[in-house]
Amino acid sequence: MKTYTPSQEMITRLGNDFTYHAPKEGQPQKYEMIREAGKMLATTIVGVTPPSREQSLALTAIEEAVFWANAAVARHEVID
Repeated sequence: MKTYTPSQEMITRLGNDFTYHAPKEGQPQKYEMIREAGKMLATTIVGVTPPSREQSLALTAIEEAVFWANAAVARHEVID
């Protein structure tokens, strides 16, 4: 079986991606803003679309977007 040697950049990325990031000053407010925006969009979609697979997929996509946006804040934001 062929194996690969990860680059130092990838090792650093994995270390960051799989580490707990305690909230820093101001970040909980950003998480809440992102979640609230996602909830508003989700509420709109539920209000104007019939229950369906497509609606479910749209809601899942919003959940994913909120997750990844919050992860961006947690993983990459530098607080001065």
